[in-house]
Amino acid sequence: MTDTPDSLAQHLARRILLDGPLSVAAFMAEALGHPRFGYYMRQDPFGVSGDFTTAPEISQMFGELVGLWCVDTWARLGGPAPFHLVELGPGRGTLMQDALRAASLVPAFRQAAQVHLVETSPTLRDRQRQTLKDLPVTWHDRLDDVPDGPILIIANEFFDALPIRQVQKTNHGWFERLVDLDPDSPPDAPRFRFVLEAFGSSGARLVPDRLRDAPEGGVVEVSPASQAVARLIGERLAAQPGAALVIDYGYSHGPAVGDTLQALRRHAYAPVLEAPGEADLTAHVDFAAIAAAARDGGAESFGPVDQGDWLVRLGIHPRASALKRNATAKQAGDIDSSLNRLICHDQMGTLFKVLALATPGLGAPAGFEAP
Repeated sequence: MTDTPDSLAQHLARRILLDGPLSVAAFMAEALGHPRFGYYMRQDPFGVSGDFTTAPEISQMFGELVGLWCVDTWARLGGPAPFHLVELGPGRGTLMQDALRAASLVPAFRQAAQVHLVETSPTLRDRQRQTLKDLPVTWHDRLDDVPDGPILIIANEFFDALPIRQVQKTNHGWFERLVDLDPDSPPDAPRFRFVLEAFGSSGARLVPDRLRDAPEGGVVEVSPASQAVARLIGERLAAQPGAALVIDYGYSHGPAVGDTLQALRRHAYAPVLEAPGEADLTAHVDFAAIAAAARDGGAESFGPVDQGDWLVRLGIHPRASALKRNATAKQAGDIDSSLNRLICHDQMGTLFKVLALATPGLGAPAGFEAP
């Protein structure tokens, strides 16, 4: 192996040789965020030509309804001016662009909104600058860096990419799952494998009580990073007026036993440990844990509700009809196809969930009222 690594695989192999096997969380953090080799640091992974497509890239309707939700929530907060409109992990900037276009129906909202994007990738920041070139935008590496003041936070497919730890049940108890170097791989092309931590593992304390009796071989996933961000949001909303909207795929009622860690490359699943840094890594979001962490920070939580139900309550059908009035037959077909993809039960409609976090006393935001 060379002194200067030529790939993330070589860098990880050196870390493992020096410090021992890595937690799954450490592997994910390096694979996605390493300053030189990290997946999000080097490329624009979105859209047909990338590795995956998110809801804002599927249809403008998604971002527009998020924008109108922000306008309604801002009004419920009393219309503070100015206020911070923050997006975590804003991708290409498409969602923010669509949201602000819809929000322009209320000029006072647009005048009061100060746009902040929390983004660590230089490549994606450049793309966001192109998308939002006519808007004043401030970029931050962390949510902590956003100034104090009233705030609305959007987090669409943000939490699924935060690192997770995995713990596996064996006939000797629960042990943390780690990533080790495959001893049969060549030094210049290292390969990796999953192993379990040795006896004395601290992994057992990560397992919720109700899952401790899982069958042998069962895997439980926990994301301390996600819970830390959620608690920070909760503390922010407890101290200053605001709300947050979390949209992602995952569990509604707490973690289940199962390995959900997956890699995506060119819109297809790939081996998780193969070619680190060259594929997206995600895992199902535990919405119950996020909500609980935010409540621990002092916020109230609402939901989660299915994405399809939420979009329907916010008026996606009338919006689709309005778009089709001046559309060609092909455009109308595309609108219907995008609508179905966003709301249908066998597509994104039930897999994706929507959670709201809010300053205590705000009440249930739009889309979260009892049906």
